[in-house]
Amino acid sequence: MTINIQYIHMSTSEAMNEHVTAKLNKLALKYDWVISAEVIFDTIQKEKEDGKICKIELSAPGPRIFASSQERTYELAVKNTINDLDVQLKKRKHSYVNS
Repeated sequence: MTINIQYIHMSTSEAMNEHVTAKLNKLALKYDWVISAEVIFDTIQKEKEDGKICKIELSAPGPRIFASSQERTYELAVKNTINDLDVQLKKRKHSYVNS
């Protein structure tokens, strides 16, 4: 799976790259038909709390799969976003198996 990571309103973080890549690679092992992932990290400047945003769009057969979350840390935002994607991928896998 190809992973592209962008940072908006913040500097690039090698640790965050490794963290999100590891999480997405685990997802790719479960769902080998996922082609690529576009990850965007953003921050809301005015918010003191819950201003860290993670958006992930997956390219797979059929419509694209997208999830995002806004939390107090990027790690928590990544975790929640990946969990949301996992739920969507399970549904898609289930619908393809039953069709």
